[in-house]
Amino acid sequence: MDVPLWLALLCIGVLGVKLIRPPWWLITVLLLGGYLIADSLLAPVINSLVK
Repeated sequence: MDVPLWLALLCIGVLGVKLIRPPWWLITVLLLGGYLIADSLLAPVINSLVK
């Protein structure tokens, strides 16, 4: 069974929010920060560290 990545991430995110119950500002900061870092000059550096 092949599950799209976006669906798996959505399910994990929903379960994480329901089980851990982090504050909404923390979720917003993490999502916005990840989006901004992915589109910045730091993206190649982070990509090389992750690999």
